[in-house]
Amino acid sequence: MRIETKCIQSGYSPKSGEPRVMPIVQSTTFKYDSCDDMGKLFDLEAEGYFYTRLSNPTFGYVEQKIADLEGGVGAMLTSSGQAANLIAVMTVCNAGDHVLCSSMVYGGTFNLLGVTLKRFGIDVTFINPDSSYEEIAAQIKDNTKLLLGETISNPALSVLDIEKFAKAAHSKNIPLIVDNTFATPILCRPFEFGADIVVHSTSKYMDGHATALGGVIVDSGNFDWAASGKFPEFTTPDDSYHGIIYTEKFGKKAFITKAGVQLMRDLGSTPAPQNVFLLNLGLETLHLRVRAHCENAKKVAGFLENHDKVTWVNYPGLESGKDRELVKKYLPNGTSGVISFGVKGGREAAIRFMDNLKLAAIVTHVADARTCALHPASTTHRQMTQQQLTECGIGEDLIRLSVGIENADDIIDDLEQALNA
Repeated sequence: MRIETKCIQSGYSPKSGEPRVMPIVQSTTFKYDSCDDMGKLFDLEAEGYFYTRLSNPTFGYVEQKIADLEGGVGAMLTSSGQAANLIAVMTVCNAGDHVLCSSMVYGGTFNLLGVTLKRFGIDVTFINPDSSYEEIAAQIKDNTKLLLGETISNPALSVLDIEKFAKAAHSKNIPLIVDNTFATPILCRPFEFGADIVVHSTSKYMDGHATALGGVIVDSGNFDWAASGKFPEFTTPDDSYHGIIYTEKFGKKAFITKAGVQLMRDLGSTPAPQNVFLLNLGLETLHLRVRAHCENAKKVAGFLENHDKVTWVNYPGLESGKDRELVKKYLPNGTSGVISFGVKGGREAAIRFMDNLKLAAIVTHVADARTCALHPASTTHRQMTQQQLTECGIGEDLIRLSVGIENADDIIDDLEQALNA
């Protein structure tokens, strides 16, 4: 099936007489006829459901759909995008390990790696994504366990050279994790360019309506954990499951299985079945909405680029964009609906502009059907130092605009009156 059809048809396939629409299985637990039947589930000898903290039929349908969209062997839903990042990293890393991460990442990811996981003994180095292959490879230490970046960074909108990062990671026998939230699999499928694991905040374009928090981890199945020689957690017995060895028992699904039966089991970052149902409704129109977002954003970016009260515009889809060659390679069909730009007058002018918006809402959210705006330096990223803001590509005048799917002229009219004010 082509990707538009997968958005609608993948995952749930009702049999004769079953509900046409994917059901919500609103149950914490599941009944079995014998202790032996349930015991096989706990020993990972059989597939099935026994407790929603680990999985649930509703989750399973949507996980399969997202795996199909990304081209992976399996997926695992989480309670938020931040939980997806946490579990993806902790499935691979232990205390004493090191992560190399693009400096152009979402502020929450920056803090997760740079503050919280450091307290757990996992070190991190942030590197400019424009660094050369040689510079990236030189930063990979003996204890580095993964590279991480974002297809389109939030909010700097830097486009990741996925193949360059993948080449550097694989030269040192470690995986590349790519956050594909802004691009979605409609615009880019990182596995096709060498990424090994993909994460999303499904709260954004996948949900599309700002109704349900969620995240997902997708496993390409392509990274050879055994051949790497750096990941005994996958290649030696897990005592919490009677000594199973993930690479031997689960093959290409070793990573996503370990993430679920070990990390999700212990951390419990489980989504609600109702939220997963809402996510699936969003996925069914993802291909339509993403293209509408891209079309509107290109019009809005063109308007801003020619406005005398705007000092600069960063939208990867513009011909003037600094990452134009990367866009042609990785994002030929669009670069999301998110734009960043600067208002003449710096921080104070940016805040006045924000306060005068009428159609666009000031919210912390991004990437849903309604147009919204944010001044990151005074809100979501205000906990960062000036140096950290600079490293993330966030200036005092930066406005992050998430262009919705309203009529583009109405969005432009609102921006014009706010700039004039």
